[in-house]
Amino acid sequence: MLPDSVRPIRLLLLILSGWLLAAAHLNAATDSDWRLEQVAEGLGVPWGMVFQDADTLLFTERAGRVGRLDLDSGEVRYVDGVPEVYAEGQGGLLDIALPPDHAETGWIYFTYAKPVEDQGATTLARARLDGERLEDWQELIVTQSRSDTTRHFGSRIAFDGKGHLFFGIGDRGVRPNGQDRTTHAGSVLRLKLDGAVPEDNPFIGREDVLPEIWSYGHRNPQGLVYDTEHERLWMIEHGPRGGDEINLIKRGGNYGWPVVSHGKEYWGPVDVGEATSKPGMEDPVKVYIPSIAPGSLLLYSGRAFPDWQGDLFSGALKLRHLNRVMLDADGNAVAEARLLEDLDERIRSLAESREGWIYLATDSGRIYRLRP
Repeated sequence: MLPDSVRPIRLLLLILSGWLLAAAHLNAATDSDWRLEQVAEGLGVPWGMVFQDADTLLFTERAGRVGRLDLDSGEVRYVDGVPEVYAEGQGGLLDIALPPDHAETGWIYFTYAKPVEDQGATTLARARLDGERLEDWQELIVTQSRSDTTRHFGSRIAFDGKGHLFFGIGDRGVRPNGQDRTTHAGSVLRLKLDGAVPEDNPFIGREDVLPEIWSYGHRNPQGLVYDTEHERLWMIEHGPRGGDEINLIKRGGNYGWPVVSHGKEYWGPVDVGEATSKPGMEDPVKVYIPSIAPGSLLLYSGRAFPDWQGDLFSGALKLRHLNRVMLDADGNAVAEARLLEDLDERIRSLAESREGWIYLATDSGRIYRLRP
């Protein structure tokens, strides 16, 4: 048995060796032979992207347009049938996603800020694309999340492949909403694909909690992805000044905002909340200090960059890069790399093609792809 004085040194060596192995893995991937190509420019602010097929990329613009990008020709065509959106501040037309059964049903899902009494309510809807027009538009839920601010709407969509979808909503700039389960603001919601509430949601039957809520205590979710292999839901969200978080979302989990936070007040060097961790509240997997201001989240699964398989990618808005986080088998964040810093673009949205190339959209109205 090792003496007590030696044990801490051995533990430190084990930790350092693990980080060195992770760093070696990251360096090997970062030095891969890849190139960045611009595939579109002159767009609005592209907020969401999804592949309709191998040659067509659908994207939303926050101002309220849905576009189709032909990846062979570079031609962009806009479709009709988009309803009015509340395009104020951070609100507007947000995410776009295809469900696992899209080939059979044709449904396309959207989140957007819907104008309700001169305020914006984060809304989930679906429609079918018929030629150049969206048809059969259905509002699945207009959430109880309105406020008199124009910030923190969320909102990305993720499917679990079992007939459910998740989407996140920010606290709408009203901090107490994070712990108030009588509002949808500050929560991740879970619904069936037709908008119905699943019978096994965690708060079913409670009069003091809205039944759609899956988790709460969130500030402003900006990326959401479901890992079907490990059956777990990942989210990345904005903290205040410092304290952006990657969270592993658990059923019924409380993620602490605004009681716990790693960030500071915008008006001065004062901690937000009571602590960085408290019993009964879930700790983040990773914290970014200073904030990178994430805009999206992608779990990479392609064959084009085998060293990146199973890693999380996020576009950074404030620190302007493509952020890569490596996970171990237990879902712990063990290393980080920052790509495309020289591009100097606010990277908003990410999508992975069938080839395993990473497409990224920027607030300057450009779409790029990262390929071998």
